[in-house]
Amino acid sequence: MEALAVRLSGMDPYVDGAMRIVAFYDTLMRRRVDLPALGRASSALAECVVGLRLHGTGRVVRVTPDGRPAATPSAPASTTAPITLDEEEIGTVWLERPGPPGPLDEVLLDRLALAAAGAVERYGPARTTMADPALVELAISPDTDETDRARALRLLGFPAGAPLRVLAVRTRLPLDRAAALVCPAGPVKAALVNDVGVILATTLDPARLPPDARAGLGGATTPDRSWRQARTALRFTGPREPLVRHCDLGALALLAELPAETVRHNPDVAAIARLAADPQDLETLETYCATGSLRRAAELLHLHHSSVARRLEHITRTLNLDLTTPTGRLRAQLALTAWRLLTDPPLGGTVSDS
Repeated sequence: MEALAVRLSGMDPYVDGAMRIVAFYDTLMRRRVDLPALGRASSALAECVVGLRLHGTGRVVRVTPDGRPAATPSAPASTTAPITLDEEEIGTVWLERPGPPGPLDEVLLDRLALAAAGAVERYGPARTTMADPALVELAISPDTDETDRARALRLLGFPAGAPLRVLAVRTRLPLDRAAALVCPAGPVKAALVNDVGVILATTLDPARLPPDARAGLGGATTPDRSWRQARTALRFTGPREPLVRHCDLGALALLAELPAETVRHNPDVAAIARLAADPQDLETLETYCATGSLRRAAELLHLHHSSVARRLEHITRTLNLDLTTPTGRLRAQLALTAWRLLTDPPLGGTVSDS
């Protein structure tokens, strides 16, 4: 590569510089340098601060041109590029050039990102966030014996005996990015199982989920039990409560265990199903039950309280319930929850197959 760069040196200066950058990084990759060495070499070449960040662990390397760690906080990036491994974005590299980007900055970052991906693959940590779905299924299935489960977890990169949390998630964001958000440090693995995202980690911060996500969080227990809990909690999520922790459900979790036919033929649930033909009525009922106040519900719905009152009169006749009493509101809330569980059955089919 160096010889080719020399032969091209008489051509366009941009091509000459680009080829020399390619040769520079080819040499670093042959020498199998790690991420800190890549940062030092790149900052000296770029003559500005260079940064590298891995999404899965949150590790950041920032180096000044003299080879020292850069002071925090960081300056705005002048140019950025993704680090990609196995078709997954696992991190980012950037330059913090004080002035405008240089003509060869994009070439430099492209090669730096390629070299960084090679270093991650060579030295770890675990290669990528996305995992083999078959291994994840082995880890979370109740039918897996403990020997096979332990082996699957070991292959996924989790230490033996570590308590795991499982998050069941639906989001438009790529699953690897969602996993990196909720677990910025520490091992994390994600896979799509039966159209539901599964995120496995020793520590999770579900509050960092993307705004569009709906997620259920299982307890810190065995992976199969945590997955069952997370999947149940996911079914209780909705527009007003996009994140549900199984430990917060308490006795409500029992609703998910009821046979579907029993729930479907309950008079209160059947009345909610009829009411659902008008989404506005359903939203009004849900908001009123959550607040217990006509005026507060009107504020949240951005309606005059008299309009909400008229809707509630119609809803009361449809449900044959007195919503002004605690018992009436409790029955309506339970029926709403049970009806939503019917419309979002577990993987495999009904509210409960038992």
